[in-house]
Parts: sequence; structure tokens; C-alpha cells
Amino acid sequence: MADLILTTFDWVPEMPRGYVRDLRVRWALEEAALPYRVESVPFRDRGAEHFAHQPFGQVPWLSDGDISIFESGAILLHLGERSSALMPADPRGRSEAVEWLFAALNSVEMASLPWSLLKFSGDTGDTPTSKRFDEFLKARLQRMEPVLAGREWLAGTFSIADILMADVLRLVDRFDGLAAHPACRGYVVRAIARPAFVKAHADQMAHFAAAD
Repeated sequence: MADLILTTFDWVPEMPRGYVRDLRVRWALEEAALPYRVESVPFRDRGAEHFAHQPFGQVPWLSDGDISIFESGAILLHLGERSSALMPADPRGRSEAVEWLFAALNSVEMASLPWSLLKFSGDTGDTPTSKRFDEFLKARLQRMEPVLAGREWLAGTFSIADILMADVLRLVDRFDGLAAHPACRGYVVRAIARPAFVKAHADQMAHFAAAD
């Protein structure tokens, strides 16, 4: 079986390091102990080959033989089919993992990403736009709080749903957005304490630092 190839940027500015979405894929690959290697594409000069694999000029994408997959959620679903370490074995558990993976992308990250972008830009939170985004995110976190207060992992056992949801919430926590949601914060702490995350995060940081 050929090694999986994860493609990411050769370099990014310091602020997003540790949060670039190839981390989600690295984390899953480490959890599943699947052999892989990392390749790079230029951050500043995105050519035709890049757009052939990722039509928006983003990263990551994963090559699995003659299959090339972009979007972190799609890649995680693909890897979930490759490893029982990433998906529950029973149909109900698998269904829950899939629905929570999509919830992380479509319900939580949809609210958290614009809020986070404002924080990255230094927004002080006192404009009408920032207040609306803040309220939107808080509404999502208020729904997640009782869910995470009642379970260790979203689908019973740790799965691709937790990789995605924890990574989404981790960015919110970077800007102290989980201060009023202890169950959400506790969930993030549990997730990032996993050895696979620790290695994936260190590897991404080293990858980008090597290009400085």
C-alpha cells in the first residue's frame, strides 16, 4: 500500500501557525498510525498544479494513490473509512460521528470563523458587526455546552468528529471565547492532550519554522 501524501504550504506567517487546517489531517493520520509523508506547495506563488488539486488555492489536500481529496472534512471522512481508530464500528456510532463532523463545519465553524477573523485583525468588539458575530457564536456555544457536559466524546469513542470539533473550538479558545463555557473548554483540553495531537501540532510548527 502506497503511503498517503499530505500537501500543505511551504510557509505561512506566524499568526496562523498551529491552526492551518493540515493539522486536522496530521492529527487523524497520527491517531490512526497510518503511514504518510508531507509535501509542500508555495504559499506565495500558487500555480496551476495547486489549483488542479485545490480549486480555491488553499490547503490541505490528501493523495491516496490516484485519488486526490481536498477540504479537511472530506479528507477526514476518507480516513475514517480507512481506520477503525477514527470511526465507531457500530452503525449508530458512525452516524453520530458523521453528523457531528458536519455540525462542526456547518453550525459551529460557520459562526466561529468570522468571529475569529475579527479577533485576528485586532477588532475590539465594539462595532455593530462584531457584536452580531459575537452573539451568533455565543448562541452556538450555548447549544454545545450541554452536549459536551454530558459526554467525553461526541460519538461515544474518539472519532473524526472530535478532531474537527475540537479544532474549531480550539481557535475560539485562543481568543478566550470559551471562558463562559467550561464544558467546551474542558473538551478542548482533553482533545489536545492526546499524544497524536501533540505530535501533529509540533510537526506543523516545525514544518513552517523550517522555511523561515
